[in-house]
Amino acid sequence: MAKRKKKTLIQKLSHFFIPKQIKSVKSWLWFSFSRIGLAVASFYLSLTLIFSVIPVPFSAYMVQKKVEHLLQGDNYKIQYDWVSLDRISWQMQMAVIAGEDQRFPMHFGIDFDAIEAAIERNSKSKKKPRGASTISQQTVKNLYLWHGTSWIRKGIEVPLTFLVESVWDKQRVLEVYLNIAEFGDGIFGVEAAAKYYFKKSASQLTLQEASLLAAALPNPIIYRVKMPSQTMRSRQQWIIRQVNNLGGRSYLEKL
Repeated sequence: MAKRKKKTLIQKLSHFFIPKQIKSVKSWLWFSFSRIGLAVASFYLSLTLIFSVIPVPFSAYMVQKKVEHLLQGDNYKIQYDWVSLDRISWQMQMAVIAGEDQRFPMHFGIDFDAIEAAIERNSKSKKKPRGASTISQQTVKNLYLWHGTSWIRKGIEVPLTFLVESVWDKQRVLEVYLNIAEFGDGIFGVEAAAKYYFKKSASQLTLQEASLLAAALPNPIIYRVKMPSQTMRSRQQWIIRQVNNLGGRSYLEKL
């Protein structure tokens, strides 16, 4: 009799917590994962909508760096100061576009032509493979995800990039990117970088200064703005030429 009552209680609880349409383990797992996926999607959608109108207080990459240094027992200080796009010199805006993503106004977050070109280039070269991440993808990676080579991260990055491109305009993507990009150890955003390296605000950066900052973006820990290598100087001059080839300030009217 006791066993029968216990079974009846379990059945009642099961009917209470699990919908009637779930009749097998397979369907229950599908139901659970779909609900988790919906919750995650809603979370990122909410954040993206919020960050479309308010300054980003910090990024996932800032948190990652802070935790890494804390685990190592290091005193890691983050320098970060949000500024609106109209307080960032056009030279700085163009320098990152010229250096990182020249088709920025033309794609919807993923540049398939650049990916195809990168695959072909990497297959013919023995040098370190080069990626084809757009400014939009780098923004998503810095803001929501983590750094490092991972197909899992890439798989999450793509739909999040489409989400960001759907909710934000190109100017907002560029604004967030310039504010959360890493320009040195603990230095995030162009305002903090301009003050640290050049003792001025981001609105006052010249093309020479902006191009030097943009030249450090592939890896600001290796490519140091204060001690630029010959490789970095060469990239700086290449970025300046690309800015001029793209039409300078007038190019920003496409955003």
